[in-house]
Amino acid sequence: MDPGSVEKAAAALLDAYATGTPISPLTKDHPDMSVADAYAVQLAQVEAWTAAGARIKGHKVGLTSAAMQRQMGVNQPDFGVLLDTMFLQDSAPIDTGRFLQPRIEPEIAFVLGRPLAGPGATAADAVAAVEYVLPALEVIDSRIADWKITLPDTIADNASSGGVVLGTRPVRLDDQDLSLMGCLLRRDGDLIDTGAGGAVLGSPINALVWLANVLGERGVTLEAGHVVLPGSITAAVPVAPGETLTATFAGIGSVTARFGKEELT
Repeated sequence: MDPGSVEKAAAALLDAYATGTPISPLTKDHPDMSVADAYAVQLAQVEAWTAAGARIKGHKVGLTSAAMQRQMGVNQPDFGVLLDTMFLQDSAPIDTGRFLQPRIEPEIAFVLGRPLAGPGATAADAVAAVEYVLPALEVIDSRIADWKITLPDTIADNASSGGVVLGTRPVRLDDQDLSLMGCLLRRDGDLIDTGAGGAVLGSPINALVWLANVLGERGVTLEAGHVVLPGSITAAVPVAPGETLTATFAGIGSVTARFGKEELT
């Protein structure tokens, strides 16, 4: 894609945010869009957001589990950027109207205590960089109508990012085996799915290593204090106004996302 097409695609996605109206897949109008093109479209939006005052507070890794890859019809992970505007409070009402087509994903969030840079980062480097973990619920969303996405579509759309709810009790990695850590996902008290950390590339640590090395190739370092979402333990679950979703993780506790009811007009 030429620079003009990249800017046009980014503008279409930014307009979808502004209007609340999803657009057709970018790959429909740009069938030649590569993964590199898609990340250029993502970066153009991030630059627009930060120019408007938003701050980068971390990154997310998407499509790390077999369940999510099957659900989305892709075969490799991707990454997106987390902005300060995306963070939502545990158990506080969430304005469902800020999203277009929200789905929820339970994740084990990393908070870094020191920078982590690739390429060449190892699992030992990643573990040393993590200050603590938190239970998390990521709200994924798509600016592409009906979630009809290919890998370039979701990458361009900031890896289908929407928001993130973090738990409030930090737990250090000591004595925590993230690959064996189980999770129960409930909607309005009813169990709707289960999973374990091993669904995320064998361990969420592997997703953190992958991210550090991929970003390192682009000259980007994961910063101290930043949050990294390594990927979902289960398939994504659609959410609707008035619903409450809670993820409970063995050893690190629970996190709750409460979606507000739609107001009658």
